[in-house]
Amino acid sequence: MSTTQAIPHVVILGGGFGGLWATRALNSAPVRITLVDRTNHHLFQPLLYQVATAGLSGPDIAAPLRNILRKQRNVTVRMDEARSIDVQQRRVTLAGGMLDYDYLLVATGSSHAYFGHDEWQRHAPGMKTMDDALAIRRHILDAFESAEREPDPARRTAWLSFVVIGAGPTGVELAGTLAEIAHHTLPSEFRVADPRTAQIHLVEAGARVLSSMPSALSAKTQRQLEQMGVHVHLNAAVTAVGDTGVQMGDQHIEARTLLWAAGVAASSLGAQLGAPCDRAGRVLVSPDLSLPQHPEVFVIGDLAHVEQGDKPVPGLAPAAKQMGAYAARVIRNRLAGRMTPAFHYSDYGTLASIGRGAAVVDLRGIHLSGVIAWWFWLMTHILFLIGFRNRLVVMLDWAWSYCTWQRSARIIVGGQRDKSER
Repeated sequence: MSTTQAIPHVVILGGGFGGLWATRALNSAPVRITLVDRTNHHLFQPLLYQVATAGLSGPDIAAPLRNILRKQRNVTVRMDEARSIDVQQRRVTLAGGMLDYDYLLVATGSSHAYFGHDEWQRHAPGMKTMDDALAIRRHILDAFESAEREPDPARRTAWLSFVVIGAGPTGVELAGTLAEIAHHTLPSEFRVADPRTAQIHLVEAGARVLSSMPSALSAKTQRQLEQMGVHVHLNAAVTAVGDTGVQMGDQHIEARTLLWAAGVAASSLGAQLGAPCDRAGRVLVSPDLSLPQHPEVFVIGDLAHVEQGDKPVPGLAPAAKQMGAYAARVIRNRLAGRMTPAFHYSDYGTLASIGRGAAVVDLRGIHLSGVIAWWFWLMTHILFLIGFRNRLVVMLDWAWSYCTWQRSARIIVGGQRDKSER
């Protein structure tokens, strides 16, 4: 073993779904665990857009890692950032020191992908962390405030134009929620600008929204969005993003608020592992999720490329949870001298919320849409939140929002837009 102690040291990088589920699955195992994350909390990312659109506050969808793991005596939580990995020396270099390991689980997830145009990020922020969501919330709410004090009608129109780039689940949920805010939540609160005149644009390079779902559900989603007042642009690849809006070939949409939901790139740590990666930077792993040349290193979650059938396992929360629990099982079995069958992903379906009373669900070929799907979406997300308090608070906030059309977290905090934008 690389450590000087008899108990194997398992280092887990990332406290998201994969890392946390791996840590919990190693409870009572004869190992000592160090869980490293840049933040002190586990974030329920599927509801991050609710924070960005002022439906929920940050603590409603997050929980401190130390609190979650307080009863698991073989875990040490370390708030730090992994800078590099030396698989030959079995060592991780952190911003605040180094860790040697016997087993390493890399679950550092993904970041935004701008397809070679990283300069677009300044104008069209994406949403992966709590800081991202709070910044986007400030961006959205400040746009309505800027429109209210803008005397020029043309400039006011630009402030009330919103473009969401990417029509996957996050893009659809953002666009639908923005339409609800503009048309139902804010109209009675402004005197100069009329939020009901806001233009919400959803831009997608592909031929349909929610391309991972069956075409019938994609068509229903598009119709619902259009009924809500969202302008859906399909087969519209973005060619330029700037201060004044977005360009799709010859078409230009003038807008002051652009949001990116078009793609993800794997964490840069994957490239340091010495294993082949796919085009998105995800590491090609063995059937047991380990590196072919270094079986003591596991890659899980969004950072792992795992083939099942003729398709890669999707980068979804359920997949990350299953990978984390599986990697922990492999470690337990190795310590006990047992073999482990290859990883198999159980796909329980996909779902997306469109707006109030509207969602789509694909449950292994069972297709739901409308109110029934929306209730299923609500209950599923409440169930999977960590902690009774979070479940209760989210349920109450959603009930209040449903009855009143109000959104409970519409407070602008933090930095303001650059004065040159005003």
